[in-house]
Amino acid sequence: MKLPLSWLKEFVDISMPTEQLAEKLTLSGLEVAEITRVGVPGAELPWDPDKILVGNILEVRQHPNADRLVLADVDYGAAEPHTVVTGAPNLFQYRGLGRLSHPLKGVYAKEGAELYDGHAEGQVKVKLKGRPVRGVMSDAMLCSEKELGMSDEHEGIIILPDDAPVGTPLRDYLGDEVIEIDILPNTARALSILGAAREIAALTGAELHIPDMQYEATGPSIDGRVQITVEEPDLCPRFSATLIEGVKIGPSPLWMQRRLTLAGMRPIYNIVDVSNYVMLELGQPNHTYDADKVANQHLIIRQAKPGERITTLDGKQHEVYPVPGTNLPALLVCDAAGPNGGVAGVMGGAATEVSETTTRVLIEAANWEPTIIRKMARGFKLPSEASRRFERGVDIEIAPLAQRRALQLMQQVAGGTIAQGQIDEYARPWASPVLDLTPREVARILGITLSAEEIAALLRPLGFGCEVVGDGAAVRVTVPSFRQDVTILADLCEEVARMYGYDRIPTTHLADDLPEQAANPSLELEEKVRDVLVGAGLDEAITYSLTNMAAVAKLDPASADAAQFLKLANPITPEREYLRRSGLPTLLEALANNLREKERVLLFEIGRIYLKHDGQVLPDQPRVLTLALAGEREQRSWHAPRPELMDFFDLKGIVETLLARLNLTEQVRFAPLTDDARFHPGRAARLELRPAGKGKQASDAPGESLGVLGELHPAARERLEIDLPRVLAAELNLERLIALAQPTVYKAISRFPATTQDLAMVVGLDVPAEQVAAAIRKYAGGDLEALELFDVYAGPQVGEGKRSLAYRLTFRAPNRTLSDADVNKVRAKIVRGLEYDVKAAIRG
Repeated sequence: MKLPLSWLKEFVDISMPTEQLAEKLTLSGLEVAEITRVGVPGAELPWDPDKILVGNILEVRQHPNADRLVLADVDYGAAEPHTVVTGAPNLFQYRGLGRLSHPLKGVYAKEGAELYDGHAEGQVKVKLKGRPVRGVMSDAMLCSEKELGMSDEHEGIIILPDDAPVGTPLRDYLGDEVIEIDILPNTARALSILGAAREIAALTGAELHIPDMQYEATGPSIDGRVQITVEEPDLCPRFSATLIEGVKIGPSPLWMQRRLTLAGMRPIYNIVDVSNYVMLELGQPNHTYDADKVANQHLIIRQAKPGERITTLDGKQHEVYPVPGTNLPALLVCDAAGPNGGVAGVMGGAATEVSETTTRVLIEAANWEPTIIRKMARGFKLPSEASRRFERGVDIEIAPLAQRRALQLMQQVAGGTIAQGQIDEYARPWASPVLDLTPREVARILGITLSAEEIAALLRPLGFGCEVVGDGAAVRVTVPSFRQDVTILADLCEEVARMYGYDRIPTTHLADDLPEQAANPSLELEEKVRDVLVGAGLDEAITYSLTNMAAVAKLDPASADAAQFLKLANPITPEREYLRRSGLPTLLEALANNLREKERVLLFEIGRIYLKHDGQVLPDQPRVLTLALAGEREQRSWHAPRPELMDFFDLKGIVETLLARLNLTEQVRFAPLTDDARFHPGRAARLELRPAGKGKQASDAPGESLGVLGELHPAARERLEIDLPRVLAAELNLERLIALAQPTVYKAISRFPATTQDLAMVVGLDVPAEQVAAAIRKYAGGDLEALELFDVYAGPQVGEGKRSLAYRLTFRAPNRTLSDADVNKVRAKIVRGLEYDVKAAIRG
């Protein structure tokens, strides 16, 4: 919420510096996000009080040597008027009329004033210098809004109100400071000038002023001329309507446009601007209807019917039964002809919109049940300033005040005759909650000791009715209608703390001992995985859990089936509208971005994916570990000027390191991966859980898949626009890996020496090396300490369809030195086992 200080000062006296006020608001729970200054000291373009002044244009004459320029005589408070050369088109209508009979006020800038260049792109500062223009000296100017930094408008000069004081520095007349407050769900009370002023008055002790809102109602009574029917009083507890006739549509006065702009809203024309002005000022959203477009002058508040549609003010048509994403019918404002009034509390209907031809305006100020407003605003994708307030709760008692203010301002800026009376359908009158707050409860929650009188003195300035009861035993608090967020004693204690001062509350320690910290093995193992991967040289990335079908298709077009993904009902951006089913698209996107800046990138991410299942309300959300590597194997240096690129075995080595640290080496295995379009055939593997059981049948059986790893398919790499020969990626089921992880078991270090043996064999090309290694371990017994594949050969010497594998076996016993006979005996057993299990032929 942006709060112009000049507007706030109409409601509360502010004497302290703006920074001090901002600090006081922040410490009270209304966090000030930014202070913006316009024209005053500290602004990006401060208006020099000696050189930028309010001027009165006395006469406009044609420039003697230029058809598109005029000469304006300007009174700016000096002894004599000054002639200004200008091409402002909105002054051409006054040329040749002689001395003007009515005030025409503008902004006069002297030579040396610093302004923005009105004809340059963006905001370019220039210093005004005198020079001849077509034979006439020009050493001053009349300013446009762009030249003053007020907006981008530069087609004409600013025309100030007739009562603008001539010779006054513009800084004093239009300069302002704007405090922007971050509105949290429980601070909706500050979503208006009145609400913020009420807070400031309470915090500073200043008096709260409510501006005069009187007007003359000389038209016929509204009774019988307008009818309101509320069919859903539970959803619309209050609906009031007033009528003004004979209005003239046109631009709003400068002061109103200026305040709306500073508050972050775009001025449109007087009727709409008044509606927005009242909403910002009092916090009550209101809506204006062209009364002649409302069928039978009858507004009906009801739920939508099947098949009904409505076109809202933004020109979009909506199906209103049900609200998208729910099974609820929309709440509508209708007339006798159908749903023409609008989506209640969200956006008006185009059929009853106020236009340039409108002369009769029906003004609505209503109150709506917050939940239905929130669902409709999200479902129809129609967030608005009105729904933002209604879904947080609007003061139900302020509707009549907002009506008076709207009528007063509308008559002031658009003329017209106000109908006497007001229709007010008030189905559920406000009943103020009453809470008994004891000093003991305040001490229990806040840790400070206050008497009942002190508690009452802190709450009264905020608008709470307070009565000390029971000889000081409690404060009976009546909650006002504008504080619907206060419902329980803890809410009142929060108000006491805010007024007392959070910075004054003493620090206290728990009186009890902290309970023993419970272990969380899953989280601890997740952190261990992070440590292992960082130790292996990878950097952790955190990417979006949201993606889009185009990003998914880059990796695998066949997987970009939107029906398999969960789609957000209200995505922030089209690039983030689906919950991901894999971590690879988002991490590879990050990899591609990083490779534009670096030659070597190694990333990992631990995150959740979202797997949709029919008949299941919530998706499965398992954690996955995703890896993405590309670039050179090691950093370039003087001894490695051209390192080789990373390949599949670099990625496999990282995965094997992780498995070893989780003590899973014996439980899992790598299997060929041939049916995944994301990966290069022959350069990818599936990580599997070894099947239970023994023998060849168990070893050949497929195991539970724990993930995939490998080199990306060249087509996928091209779609990702990665200009490298190889990109490595893996996605592992972290939930299962953590569940399978084994605790570390420490073994005593043997003091006896190790014995090594080399074993070479010929096997078929279709026999994986992992299967050979498994067979060696199966027959080697418990004294096998290490097993290493150190040579692979395929060629004419070993025969077609064969290859040679050479392993180094290390044996060590924990309690003795192994003899050659011991090792030879184990070797013979291994050879027999290899011949049986994998049909190996041992080489000499």
